[in-house]
Amino acid sequence: MARTIVVTGAASGIGQALAALLTRRGEHVVAVDVTSGDVVADLSTRRGRDDAVEGVLDETGGRIDAVVANAGLALPVRETVAVNHFGAVDLLTGLRPALAASSRAPRAVVTSSMATLLPVHAPLVEACLAGDEDRALALAAELEAAGPQAAATIYPSSKRALSRWVRRVAPLPAWAGAGIPLNAVAPGVVRTPMTAAMTATAGGRAALDAVVPMPLGGYLEAGQVAVLLAWLVSEENTHVCGQTVHVDGGSDVLLRGDDVWSWHDVDPGTLSPRTGVATTHVPVAT
Repeated sequence: MARTIVVTGAASGIGQALAALLTRRGEHVVAVDVTSGDVVADLSTRRGRDDAVEGVLDETGGRIDAVVANAGLALPVRETVAVNHFGAVDLLTGLRPALAASSRAPRAVVTSSMATLLPVHAPLVEACLAGDEDRALALAAELEAAGPQAAATIYPSSKRALSRWVRRVAPLPAWAGAGIPLNAVAPGVVRTPMTAAMTATAGGRAALDAVVPMPLGGYLEAGQVAVLLAWLVSEENTHVCGQTVHVDGGSDVLLRGDDVWSWHDVDPGTLSPRTGVATTHVPVAT
């Protein structure tokens, strides 16, 4: 029996590729987009998000097995924050009760970005995480008005906030406790209508490559990201929780280096003189 999977941003790019892939696999896809689909809604507004949740519940009779919050903007404008962060968070929050009621492997995933690794505007990130949309949009508007360099932080700020939200709530009772794996993917540069102008010229590609190095395979096609999203919402994914999975051709590795574990390094003074092992430890549940 087919599972019912909601995909936002399904009219183009990654969302369109994912909807096609899931349909070929026999799943029932509910396509949500601002232009066309089973549910037409504008996720840049609170009313639009309410309409999206209501439309999905009406379309499915309240029976949902997975949600892919993929819709997004990559423009240096305030609406990018509204769609990328609040659009995803509000949609997932609104549909979470229906997911929790599913008996067919409920799953949720968002499309973030490798841009989470780029410079951000910290107050904007914090406003997003605080759920203060009015302040977040006001800050984004100030950045937009300040010129291209400041405005360039809007997109990575929205995506970093989204990945941090996923990490913050995924292990909580409402998600992991309800048996719902919640995760994110972080693509590198994907060939979509949204990036067409940037990848069309040698100069644009050189500028992109300087910021987003992708030594493995170069730029992605939308279908390559779709495969990862499809697995994260599949029944096979039972224990991936709160992760932002990079599908970026190596950008994360090059930008962050080989050590992302030392946050938990112990003070040398706590090491046992006999074994060199930390004398304190975090207990592991069995």
